[in-house]
Amino acid sequence: MQGSCNSPLPDTPCAFMLDEAELLNQTRQALADWPAPSYLSAIIKGGSDRHFFRIHFQDPSTPCVILMAYTLVRPDNPRFVSATTRLSKLGVHVPKVFAHDSTNLLVWLEDLGSVDLHALRHEPWSTRGPLYESALTEAAKLHAVDVSALPQSDLNEMELCFDETLYEWEQNYFLSHYVRDLKNHDLNDARYKEARRALLELRTHLAALPRGLVHRDFQSQNILVRDGTTWLIDYQGARPGLAEYDIASLLLDPYVDLSEAERESLLRWYANHMSKKISVLQENYLLCAAQRLMQAIGAYANLSRNLGKPNFAQHIPVALGRLRNVCQSHPMLKPLLVFTDSD
Repeated sequence: MQGSCNSPLPDTPCAFMLDEAELLNQTRQALADWPAPSYLSAIIKGGSDRHFFRIHFQDPSTPCVILMAYTLVRPDNPRFVSATTRLSKLGVHVPKVFAHDSTNLLVWLEDLGSVDLHALRHEPWSTRGPLYESALTEAAKLHAVDVSALPQSDLNEMELCFDETLYEWEQNYFLSHYVRDLKNHDLNDARYKEARRALLELRTHLAALPRGLVHRDFQSQNILVRDGTTWLIDYQGARPGLAEYDIASLLLDPYVDLSEAERESLLRWYANHMSKKISVLQENYLLCAAQRLMQAIGAYANLSRNLGKPNFAQHIPVALGRLRNVCQSHPMLKPLLVFTDSD
């Protein structure tokens, strides 16, 4: 048994008004023992509904602090602080939480800098390779957790676990936002009949595998680099799931180009690090890769069409090409190639 899992919850709207003077005042109260804050600068990044600011202090020797202003639109947003505590206890490199105002939905965090793996995407592999291994080392600390041994109270504090229901939700997210809404295809068309059966087989198979903990959005922009090592952010969605889902998220990240040789090297490195059979890891990696890429394509379609972030549409062709390559590499996935047709 993996422990009970809940079904995905619908989003609930929530408004949040941002005022610089008020945020600075809130900072003075939350960090009363710190020097007075001077000003803040906005950090524009990613597709999150949260807002991030870098707080600068009047004392120039005081390190900056990151202020996160979140909403209740997504149910995982309020879990950030508890997820930070959980990951920190596992020894994972995560930022320190200095203060949390749950009434005003504000969190003050350690500033880890602004260099992430994505920013280093053009560096030679001799520079990036060790950082990817470092990132996998951090993720492996989650993956090694025996979820079946966790008390129900711990599971209740996490996001929805990767069971068949959640895998189906991700698949439907892809089908509705990309295939139906963006491509304007009828999902009941006979040409998708075999693919729908393959989706059922895929989610049933993945749900039956033993779970560890996963980051859930383990990609280059959520891995910061400081002092030659990696730190994880955006992990509030951590939950029981398959290690290979995280690995596929990183190695097939549409924001970054890795060669097949580099991906193969990292897979073998991880297998050795975790004492896993490379054949088993590669099998589950391909299956999780299809699942993850479909989720990403659905997200890009939704963000670009419905959430006012059209720049995310540029990532769809890359993700679609990688989905096509993955589906060509495994018999269970070949019926899904119909979703990658260019018409």
